[in-house]
Amino acid sequence: MEATIASIVAAAAPLVFAAVGETITEKAGVVNLSLDGSIALSAMASFAVAFLTGSVVLGFAVGAILSALVAMLVAFSGIRLRLNQVAVGFVLTLLLAALAQFLGNPFVRQPGPSVRPMSVPLLSEIPFVGRILFAQNISVYASLVLIVVVAWVFRRTRVGLELAAVGERPEAAHARGISVSRYRFGAAAVGGALVGIAGAAFSLDVKLGWSDTQVAGFGWIALAIVIFGGWRPVWVALGCYLFGALQVLALKLQPVFPGVAQILPSLPFPLMIFTLVVVNSDRLQRLGERFPFLGRLLMSDAPAALGTNFEV
Repeated sequence: MEATIASIVAAAAPLVFAAVGETITEKAGVVNLSLDGSIALSAMASFAVAFLTGSVVLGFAVGAILSALVAMLVAFSGIRLRLNQVAVGFVLTLLLAALAQFLGNPFVRQPGPSVRPMSVPLLSEIPFVGRILFAQNISVYASLVLIVVVAWVFRRTRVGLELAAVGERPEAAHARGISVSRYRFGAAAVGGALVGIAGAAFSLDVKLGWSDTQVAGFGWIALAIVIFGGWRPVWVALGCYLFGALQVLALKLQPVFPGVAQILPSLPFPLMIFTLVVVNSDRLQRLGERFPFLGRLLMSDAPAALGTNFEV
């Protein structure tokens, strides 16, 4: 049981980076639909840099920078050029995925460096919890810290409150002297960098190597999980771990059902979409209206100004 839960936490770490990063971006009112392409490009570039230099740290840095630039481009298209953010992000994800496939050909299935395990002394010896949380690697530890930090910033800091104001009522935020454009560019850059770290974590930790098929679809799942989690970091992370559990379950069922071995790895994707539909169903919403506490717990509306272009 401990090993299974530990593997779920490790497998979900890249998705935590991507989904929490997109949560930050969307909280400010910017929609970045380039996630699938950004993850592919950052995964390829991170592995290529680590393969050529032998430095995993440099690989992660390159992935974060590349994806941050892409997210900034999406934000610029909406904030300065007044273009449709959804359309720009969708075009970019197709372009970036094709670019990653083309540029990554020399590195397909090449052995390369990876993130090394790094148990925390003493804490890793704690029964049950120690093996799950403290016998991982720096990538997993960073994903756990990220959840706590972002949740705290959103709920307990002025930056979090102003970020929410920019995403909900940009006109009111501007009237109070808050720079809407600065917050949106900043949120896009931070969120994009985290998406790039997710790509790097896939190729340098979870998937170990580069192949365009290894990361295909995870960007769309991250976007779905943001909605599933109601733009709340802790719930978004729980959605990531649910998806990770479905992935691990599919892998464990492959020997049991060898005849459908090729179908099982793809089952988490439709199951996650099904869960998303259930969570956002009218029946559940009516249940939330009847029991307000349950409604606050399970449901949360999108930022009111999400995807809109604010003009000063």
